[in-house]
Amino acid sequence: MLAPSWEEHATCLANAEEQDMQRVLIDISEKEAVNLQQDAFVVIGRDTRPSSEKLSQSVIDGVTVLGGQFHDYGLLTTPQLHYMVYCRNTGGRYGKATIEGYYQKLSKAFVELTKQASCSGDEYRSLKVDCANGIGALKLREMEHYFSQGLSVQLFNDGSKGKLNHLCGADFVKSHQKPPQGMEIKSNERCCSFDGDADRIVYYYHDADGHFHLIDGDKIATLISSFLKELLVEIGESLNIGVVQTAYANGSSTRYLEEVMKVPVYCTKTGVKHLHHKAQEFDIGVYFEANGHGTALFSTAVEMKIKQSAEQLEDKKRKAAKMLENIIDLFNQAAGDAISDMLVIEAILALKGLTVQQWDALYTDLPNRQLKVQVADRRVISTTDAERQAVTPPGLQEAINDLVKKYKLSRAFVRPSGTEDVVRVYAEADSQVRKCRSPCT
Repeated sequence: MLAPSWEEHATCLANAEEQDMQRVLIDISEKEAVNLQQDAFVVIGRDTRPSSEKLSQSVIDGVTVLGGQFHDYGLLTTPQLHYMVYCRNTGGRYGKATIEGYYQKLSKAFVELTKQASCSGDEYRSLKVDCANGIGALKLREMEHYFSQGLSVQLFNDGSKGKLNHLCGADFVKSHQKPPQGMEIKSNERCCSFDGDADRIVYYYHDADGHFHLIDGDKIATLISSFLKELLVEIGESLNIGVVQTAYANGSSTRYLEEVMKVPVYCTKTGVKHLHHKAQEFDIGVYFEANGHGTALFSTAVEMKIKQSAEQLEDKKRKAAKMLENIIDLFNQAAGDAISDMLVIEAILALKGLTVQQWDALYTDLPNRQLKVQVADRRVISTTDAERQAVTPPGLQEAINDLVKKYKLSRAFVRPSGTEDVVRVYAEADSQVRKCRSPCT
């Protein structure tokens, strides 16, 4: 994942005129003390969009002209590309930098975990997966036979017809609060949706009355962190575990984690780069955005300690340590990964004997509303405290505070968009008493 300090360099390079490219590249290398004598190696992957092949070839041409080396993996999901880079940068310690290595590492961990699950009325587990007509369908289809003894997946919106993310995918399902086009759902049937490049995932189901229930990133983080905490307690290890959220996380999830599970929660600015870097500060860091993008990170020391425990402890403690060892292998620690996260979730539900309804019932989301307001200049509003408090214009935060005081368990914030001239507004409370007319004047 690109270090935030390099974003300025990327912007300069993107905005440079062709005749200035060499000068800008030299400036960057001098500022960052890059050794230009060292061989450069670039890992390349692409998705199924028609433009991808041409763009990929352009990258190859550029690397070749500059005397660099490259490995072209061809078709990959975005998280799989991150995985390959991570494997190479750790000299193979993290895993084999091949698509086969990815499939085998994750599937072996998943099968080992599901073998330990006691039968709970769902002996042969199945899952409907909406692949958003993206690259995720192709790679999941290649991978499914590796883990088929633990899970059967039925793929929808697999790219054979339909457009990428059109009326399908994680963002569509979350935004519209309804299933994707082309997927028929029976009562209490477990379903999930990837986004187009397979780095986000959300779950959902219809209850017996036909009502749609969404299980977003907040509940995914809650399930995962609760399970990790339970395993640590079983082993007898007291490790520094933390959950990282953004201001958009539902207040009920934060309260459940802090008050029921006794897991500390931290808030960062919106954007995976902020969550990922914060999660690296803990022995075990779990992060998810509400949109379903996230993963769990484990320090090297923790991985070694758990591996040792799995070999040396006895009985129940050893079993719990072995579970944790396999869970660590099942996560893609390089980036949020819909395929990896799906297998982690399915393994945890099987091991805990939970149905999708029982998972959903861990806590009830507070009613909330998100909207965006068109403005002439979004820069008028500035924020602090992980974007939860407005600093400018004067009086705005005070006005928000006065409104929030009127409702129980209420919270609200405004923040400028990072990409367009709109202000994003979020509000939640214990009941939705009336529809919002106009959030700003």
